[in-house]
Amino acid sequence: MRSNRAKGRAAVSMAATLPMLAGALVLGIPAAHAADNAGRDTLAGTKPAWATAKADKGATADASQVTARVYLAGRNASGLAAYAKAVSDPNSAAYGTYLSAGQAQARFGAGKAQVAAVKSWLRSAGLKVTRVTQHYVSVSGDVAAAEKAFGTQLHNYAKGSKTYRAPAKAASAPESLNGAVLTVTGLDNAPHVARHADQLPPPDAVFKNAGPFSSYYGSTVASTLPDAYGGKIPYAVQGYTGKQLRSAYGAGSYTGKGVRVAITDAYASPTIGYDAATYAKKHGDGAYAGSQLHQVLPKKYTRTEECGAAGWYGEETLDVEAVHALAPAADITYVGAASCYDDDLLDSLSQVVDHHLADIVSNSWGDIEANQTPDLAAAYDQVFQFGAVEGIGFYFSSGDNGDEVANTGTKQVDTPANSAWVTAVGGTSLAVGKGDTYLWETGWGTEKAALSADGTSWAGFPGAFTSGAGGGTSKTVAAPFYQKGVVPNALATANSAAGNRVVPDIAAIADPNTGFKVGQTQTFPDGSQQYSEYRIGGTSLASPVIAAVQALAQQARGGKPIGFANPAIYANAKYGSKVYHDVTDHPTGSGLAVARVDYANGYDASEGLLTSARTLGADSSLTAVKGYDDVTGVGTPAGGYVESYRRR
Repeated sequence: MRSNRAKGRAAVSMAATLPMLAGALVLGIPAAHAADNAGRDTLAGTKPAWATAKADKGATADASQVTARVYLAGRNASGLAAYAKAVSDPNSAAYGTYLSAGQAQARFGAGKAQVAAVKSWLRSAGLKVTRVTQHYVSVSGDVAAAEKAFGTQLHNYAKGSKTYRAPAKAASAPESLNGAVLTVTGLDNAPHVARHADQLPPPDAVFKNAGPFSSYYGSTVASTLPDAYGGKIPYAVQGYTGKQLRSAYGAGSYTGKGVRVAITDAYASPTIGYDAATYAKKHGDGAYAGSQLHQVLPKKYTRTEECGAAGWYGEETLDVEAVHALAPAADITYVGAASCYDDDLLDSLSQVVDHHLADIVSNSWGDIEANQTPDLAAAYDQVFQFGAVEGIGFYFSSGDNGDEVANTGTKQVDTPANSAWVTAVGGTSLAVGKGDTYLWETGWGTEKAALSADGTSWAGFPGAFTSGAGGGTSKTVAAPFYQKGVVPNALATANSAAGNRVVPDIAAIADPNTGFKVGQTQTFPDGSQQYSEYRIGGTSLASPVIAAVQALAQQARGGKPIGFANPAIYANAKYGSKVYHDVTDHPTGSGLAVARVDYANGYDASEGLLTSARTLGADSSLTAVKGYDDVTGVGTPAGGYVESYRRR
């Protein structure tokens, strides 16, 4: 399969240089270094929590091979964090005074002498340096060399039903490097794999929705089906279009003109150009200009079978079409990762930052917090901080499994949405009425009850929880300054008396039962590849929708980048702003549900139809309530949201 490859474009704006800002911040920054014995600095967080004495199965063989990345701390890690906060906080004198990519690297990146010293240390231990970037040094070698370099023993540990390698104690680096090493990843070889934030069908197996449908919420009532919540319920919408969503979220006359939006996922759809253009034409979103959609792709892809590469095509399609539908004049750059592993996804994010490919970045992928080790968290946060000082904001889906209990057995949030340096996007069920009128939203949480065999009732109504917006309180990330005074204390202190990060920050449409229509080339049962359309949702939809709304807001403020948006998002909420829809689970005062009909085989009626009632606003143990909540954050953009950025 051939793919077009584009080169990263250099940053085009220069910002004035400010004096160095010092001071520590409570923003989930790990204590990266601690003095150790024998003249070494401990790299905190490099021994994973699952590597316990009870799970220890003995030393890893010396000849086993290790591939690792040594991330560079740069010239002033605490200064980078302080500057990132200052330029993002509307209450700071430095608000909006961004640096160019070159200025940021020159001030905060690793210097040549630091890189040379790190390479010399690694080689002296017997490791081979395989790649050097401005962010990290990659090495490979045997276990014996890795143990010598990082001052720890590598053992094998049981993790679930499998066995993985990990350090027996935290890794360390020579004190003589003067803190040049931020962290090291790869010493433990447990998989760190991102997943889609929704369940998208792969293009090699066609998926279509069955009807009847509503064209807008409530337009077609299921009059022949059983009652639910005291009355007849409407059929699910066929899929909202950009026109309906632009009206719901207050787009007005703004189109995102002059604003650059990036999207990161793994791999790349071979038909994205055709699909995006066809979809826009069919739904009146405005034709793409010749240079409006770009792709930046790796030289080669890896782990395509393990990661289910084809399944990511639909993710890219959804993200691109959603951004264009709401911000039809915005410039879109898709940055594909070589795989769904963290190292490759980090490389994609770094591409955006190093070349300032965009000011707004939508990311519809993630993993559970329990799988995020502190070493990787530090590497992600460093990229996000570099982005913040350049005026780049990152938006991440909050997840599709509610509190994750049904999925993992443990209440937890998703990552990287849990980072204090990104905007976590939660999800809603959205009702858009006749004339594209906003009616209401609930927090997204679905319970499903199938139609009984005799067709007279919904069996076991309201049924079992199937999916919902991710949210809750982090167990690892400290409470950031911007959430204080907005997030209820009961949520912030759920896992620690000192307070922790709560997810999400803001929300948008996510429920697949009130979802968005997308168009994608799929393979039909006869082997033909054809463009077709279907309804989809998940916080994979919510993230690009919010990214597109942010593009409209950036246009409204004359094109000046919004940057890391959380301080501004919470400032609006803190002062009682009316720029948000305050989403609750029972906006009409009673239970809500829609009727949904699906093809049993996913594409036609030859094997029968499946009819069910889908309850809205039932998100596991999470609830959408008045004010901030852990399903929808501060709420969804209302009519005044886009215009509010003109005053900033």
